Amino acid sequence: MRVLLLGGTTEASALARLLAGDERFEPILSLAGVTRAPRPQPIPWRIGGFGGVEGLRRYLREQRIEAVIDATHPFATQMTRNVMAAVGGIPLLRLERPAWTPSPGDDWRMVPDMAAAAHSLGPAPLRVLLTIGQKELAAFRKCPWHHYIIRSVDPPDVGSLPPDVEIITATGPFALEAERALLQDRGVQAIVTKNSGGSATAAKLVAAREMGIPVVMMQRPPAVAVEMVGDVDGAMAWLMARQGGAAPLEPPLGG
Repeated sequence: MRVLLLGGTTEASALARLLAGDERFEPILSLAGVTRAPRPQPIPWRIGGFGGVEGLRRYLREQRIEAVIDATHPFATQMTRNVMAAVGGIPLLRLERPAWTPSPGDDWRMVPDMAAAAHSLGPAPLRVLLTIGQKELAAFRKCPWHHYIIRSVDPPDVGSLPPDVEIITATGPFALEAERALLQDRGVQAIVTKNSGGSATAAKLVAAREMGIPVVMMQRPPAVAVEMVGDVDGAMAWLMARQGGAAPLEPPLGG
């Protein structure tokens, strides 16, 4: 079975490792190219977009894809919509890890977007840890009185940054002890993050709870109407149920 795996998440990498060497499947991993130097993958992989819905339809047809697993980031909603529009009759599964939920002692301020997150920090200068990805940083230019510690996989575009910043380039997973040290050493007074879920970056939330640091949490977008599982085991079970040597289902050329 030829499987297109849309990745960029920890779950996609874990699923790729399970599929590697499994003769029942011919997987292809697609990465959007957000990370400048992605780690090598154990299955055939490609980097870059498809050219919208029509480009993805063409790719699915040319590669004779028989199943698609969308394991992109929980906030990559446009990609998910494109996949839903492109697959036609090809089976599609969304692999999305569960969202974080607050525990007793957490001080979370839920916001719908990063403009609201920046506003919620208030007028008094704070030392703020941003772990939000590069595309959302520009919102904080409107609140230049804070000192921002920005942690990202790659150095962000200088043009998107507020004036008073410190850049930390790092890739998770992050250990709890290291997160405690980061918050203490930098004197962090607030954290801004997205509700990405998963364990790789959750330790900062535990450290914030222990230290009484408020967390401004951007809510996930509404869930899309597609079959979904929350872990890699569920995705493998879905693939196994559909593996059986059936002929590829080609997506339609038209809308």
